[in-house]
Amino acid sequence: MKKITTFLMLVMVTALFAQEEESKKKFDFTGSVDAYYRANFTAPNDENSIAPGSSFANLPGFALGMANVVASYEGEKVGFVADLVFGPRGTDAIFASPMYSASGNIVNQLYAYWNVSESVTLTMGNFNTFLGYEVISPVANFNYSTSYLFSYGPFSHTGLKADIALSEDFSLMLGVFNDTDLTEFNPTGDYAFGAQLGYAGQYLNFLLDPSFTEIDFTGGFDLSDDFFLGINAAHLSVEDDGGTFTGVALYPQLATSEAFSIGLRGEYFAETEFFGAIGASDADGDSSVFALTLTGSLAIDNLTIKPEIRLDSASEEAFWDNDLAASKSLGSFVLAAIYSF
Repeated sequence: MKKITTFLMLVMVTALFAQEEESKKKFDFTGSVDAYYRANFTAPNDENSIAPGSSFANLPGFALGMANVVASYEGEKVGFVADLVFGPRGTDAIFASPMYSASGNIVNQLYAYWNVSESVTLTMGNFNTFLGYEVISPVANFNYSTSYLFSYGPFSHTGLKADIALSEDFSLMLGVFNDTDLTEFNPTGDYAFGAQLGYAGQYLNFLLDPSFTEIDFTGGFDLSDDFFLGINAAHLSVEDDGGTFTGVALYPQLATSEAFSIGLRGEYFAETEFFGAIGASDADGDSSVFALTLTGSLAIDNLTIKPEIRLDSASEEAFWDNDLAASKSLGSFVLAAIYSF
């Protein structure tokens, strides 16, 4: 009986150990789909339709965003992420990767990682940028339309990075990448270098690219249980007098219930030397824009409905009005539907 009892206990311990090992391995299949309606208040909504100079949500009438499918595997030491996108927003985000258009232009992220230790992770492949407050996926953004700061910084990098946990509050990321937006391979032989220093949810980011240099601060604070304030500020300078931009954006967001939140993005963005983001400049190539975006967010199970009003006011005549006369301002409305799984 003692031998039988010992054998049964051994079997149970082995089974429990196997279950524990299996629980450390996790395969996930997630993603989202989004679509929207967009209309101008102060400009035409036909073939002469115009949109803010920022990325995404810029097509008139009922329009498609993207389908996003993410397969990931998380083991105890290693894992991968395969993030694929289909649709106009996805194509804009990855610049229709020009070398392998049959397959490359659907890859949003594709990387593998190794947890070298509890405090060091190495990642190699293509991953979304570490700069900025906003991201490509509409699921992770409060506002549906995107900021100028996000639109004219890098979207993704292909290379190798090391994420290091220095302490409970401090973190450090160091990386070497292809030139920005050269996601499939490196045709130039040049490389970019990036770094991020984090402290308690606040991040100072730096990117030295062969063609530009950008420094960026991204962070935010919970001012109460229901009120959050996000912050993003950045400066980018293009080499060989190619222009600069400087901007700051604040993101106050208030949760009024478990299902509904309301948020405002207030952004000031200025450019020099004909940088070209805003759409018009003075004789010296300088221009600026102030944009206010008010967004509501209603959650219905896995579906999120986002009505949004956006007002862009530029220093120069970057837009036009309903009479097709040059204008310094543009008012628009977006209604977005985002389903995540």
